[in-house]
Amino acid sequence: MEFKLTKKEPVTDEAIINEIKSVMNKLGKKQITIKEFDANASINSSTVTRRYGKWNDALIIAGAELSNTFYSDEELLSNIKDAWLKKGIQPTRRDMDNKDYSAISSGTYLRRFGTWYKALDCFVSYIAENKDGDSFELEVTNDFTNRTAIKHKTKRDPSDRLKVQVLMRDGNKCRICGAVCSGGLHNIHFDHIIPWSKGGETVLENLQVLCSACNEAKGNM
Repeated sequence: MEFKLTKKEPVTDEAIINEIKSVMNKLGKKQITIKEFDANASINSSTVTRRYGKWNDALIIAGAELSNTFYSDEELLSNIKDAWLKKGIQPTRRDMDNKDYSAISSGTYLRRFGTWYKALDCFVSYIAENKDGDSFELEVTNDFTNRTAIKHKTKRDPSDRLKVQVLMRDGNKCRICGAVCSGGLHNIHFDHIIPWSKGGETVLENLQVLCSACNEAKGNM
């Protein structure tokens, strides 16, 4: 007897989405449940959830109309900024479903932008814009040394937008020792390479990620 292995071709994304659309059309609904899908589809709902993670995410891609709170583009992109700061590195689509990182679910981003990567593309443009009003003239006088006036064009503390730009460049790794700052912002320091007290500005080129230990050691030098 000859034994032959029969290979089953995986179900394509197109077939899954078309099946969801077909069931919605059949039932005349703009949104269907897993139970309704399993009762009318040739594909099992478990295949859908394994592929997309959440049932609603698949429904969104198929064009279902889900009732959700409306968020502006500014609110959605600002929430990505907050998630990036909390995680220390680029958040994934699944991270957006983690309430420790994000106040808005990934499904909302899929509905607005189509894919998570398109949302990130928009975020890159958003984060590069200067909307924080960082540019201004400020005269700081050091009264404890030589009373030399230093004129700054930026605020001392980097804005959240600028912090994300530093994290996008450096990740959450210390530029001195290379340690991963896994504790989030509690262990990440945004350091002025040229110190603020010596005229260093709060700009991307003059900021770096340091761990708390290296930042303290640098300050003691």
